[in-house]
Amino acid sequence: MAPSDVERIAAIEDPFQLLRVATERLNAAQQEVTELSRLRRRVIQELHAQGLSYAQIAKEAGLTRGRIHQIRHTGPAPEGAFLGTGAITLFTPLKREANNARPVVAMEDVTAAKRLEDLARGFDLAMELEHVPLGGEIDVNRPNLIVICGPKLSPVMGALYESDPVLEWVKDDVWTLRDRRTGAVYRSGSDSEPARPVDYAYLGRLGRPDGNGNLLVFTGIHPQGTLGVVHLLQTEIATLWGQVGDKRFSTVVGVEYDPATGEPVKAELASPLYRHEED
Repeated sequence: MAPSDVERIAAIEDPFQLLRVATERLNAAQQEVTELSRLRRRVIQELHAQGLSYAQIAKEAGLTRGRIHQIRHTGPAPEGAFLGTGAITLFTPLKREANNARPVVAMEDVTAAKRLEDLARGFDLAMELEHVPLGGEIDVNRPNLIVICGPKLSPVMGALYESDPVLEWVKDDVWTLRDRRTGAVYRSGSDSEPARPVDYAYLGRLGRPDGNGNLLVFTGIHPQGTLGVVHLLQTEIATLWGQVGDKRFSTVVGVEYDPATGEPVKAELASPLYRHEED
């Protein structure tokens, strides 16, 4: 924090306002420290992967070799940035309850949000939870946004998915995912005959409509697919980060689940992982 900030806050006469402002500034400073630590660790890993020894990195950076090793093994892991940086906002959709028409959150979405929040916390990332309202109106021109919602519940999200250059949602008798490049169609096992405990999900990072950044989006054809994406992130986030970093991409995730509980047993990429900058 710059001395001018400290002096400005210290000069606030109202003690309650001073407490609020000091707390807000301290939280912002702590987030900044976290992201700088993540960035520093990431750069060291990238330089080492390029062939530089830790001794060479230390010499060029003006640090000791021991300090480089310490940085490499402490602080938040770089792959946490796959989810975002700083404070992340996670949206899950409200749905209309059949019996009394009250807006509710599906239990699978609650579970997915909780598991994703735990994953983010492990990377020292803060996460705030919000809901896509009934009708699907949501402002997606916001930083550090993750949205769990498909085109069915939100026209805004439907338009966003249409910006994907390779994958598309298709609604015929049921919802499916289609790969425009290969022609492959991904249909949930619960919508097939005979039914199988398999679902598919969309996972991607798409550009904001205002052109000022990206947001991470995912959802299953059915709720089991959504839980499968979270399972994939829990187990393979480092691999995904290594493949696409913070750039735009999309892929189809195949999920095998326990038919009794709906819990994912296996989650893996069912389509190629498409980097959108290459299109």
